[in-house]
Amino acid sequence: MPTPTGALPSEVLTVHELQRLGLKANGLVKAAHFQIRAAEAGVIGASAYPNPQLTFMAGPQHARIPQALPSNSHRQFTISQPIENPFLRSARIGSAEAGVDASHAGLEQVRADLAAQLRVAAYEMVLRQEVARVEASVSELMEEIRRRVKVRVDVGEAARFELIRAETEVLAAASRREAAQLNAQRARIALIQLTAGALRPDFHIQGSLTDPVDLPSLEELREIVPAVNPEVTRLQAEWNRASLRTKQERAAVLPSVTVLLSNFQEAQYTSNLAGVNVTIPLFYRRRGEIDAAVADSERARGILEFRRFEIGQLLESAWQAKQIAQRRVEMFEGGLLKEAESALEVAQAAYRFGERGLIEVLDTQRVLRGLLSDLLQARFDLQAAVAEIDRLRAHYPKEDLE
Repeated sequence: MPTPTGALPSEVLTVHELQRLGLKANGLVKAAHFQIRAAEAGVIGASAYPNPQLTFMAGPQHARIPQALPSNSHRQFTISQPIENPFLRSARIGSAEAGVDASHAGLEQVRADLAAQLRVAAYEMVLRQEVARVEASVSELMEEIRRRVKVRVDVGEAARFELIRAETEVLAAASRREAAQLNAQRARIALIQLTAGALRPDFHIQGSLTDPVDLPSLEELREIVPAVNPEVTRLQAEWNRASLRTKQERAAVLPSVTVLLSNFQEAQYTSNLAGVNVTIPLFYRRRGEIDAAVADSERARGILEFRRFEIGQLLESAWQAKQIAQRRVEMFEGGLLKEAESALEVAQAAYRFGERGLIEVLDTQRVLRGLLSDLLQARFDLQAAVAEIDRLRAHYPKEDLE
């Protein structure tokens, strides 16, 4: 169909193209990128050496016995350079680098979660559009039945009660059709929201609820998911960072050293001094900071172990949901839906010849509509379960994302 003059063609996207678009435009992904930059800046700060300190003092000098020493001025320069503990420095840098790893894993987690949400939202929009089409066809069927009933009532072959029932069914079908169309529009708005407005309002999805799914076996997923799941990776990095903070606090107990160089000048004398300033942790050995760091490390380890177990259970649950949805789809497509369609055709033909009543036709139509709705929902549940498994294994379109 040609595009009207002055109108832009509608935007047609596959599910993968929609994911890539959303991953580039969503603000949460951009925020995660800036979090990485902040963590990398922290590594620069942790790697920096302490700056030297310069002290300058000058002033007049008055002798108590003027004849012994005339009035004069003197000045003093002092340079102090802290010598950093290598163990403390190494632990601090390692902690900052672990923070970068955690930020990278956090970005992967945001991307995986958003990609799964985009995929589910895309198939939900397809589902709502399919439901709207089913309800539209049912509404047209009800209108056709109403016309036939009206003809039979007008010629005296049916009671007026059947026309009232048919008109009621027409109104109910029209109401369901309108509600389905509104739900389809809501699903469209949800996708536009997830992509931060990067989609045009008249976009279309080039996809179907019958799109094939491709997943490794459950045994392979059980090995892959704990190793690649971004949340597990992030929690592992946070545990490493907490452990290195514990080492940092323990290294801070060691004596700190500052090298001093001083130059003193007056009218008669010049003095050069060198010395060392040592801070000895005699009364307080950072017991509170060390205990807090150890507790934080144990907390991070506990969360890591729990989430690793929980993600394994989420994988098992998502796999079972996929299996159930797949069996339901096979059941409906294996002949149940065709039998319901045939039953409706038989009921309509029997009604035309006066062998069946309107109630039987309507009941048969309700059964078919229910089966169609259940089939569409089962296909959507299958795609949603696959999206959840892909989220757990961080599988999404990753090209051209940087």
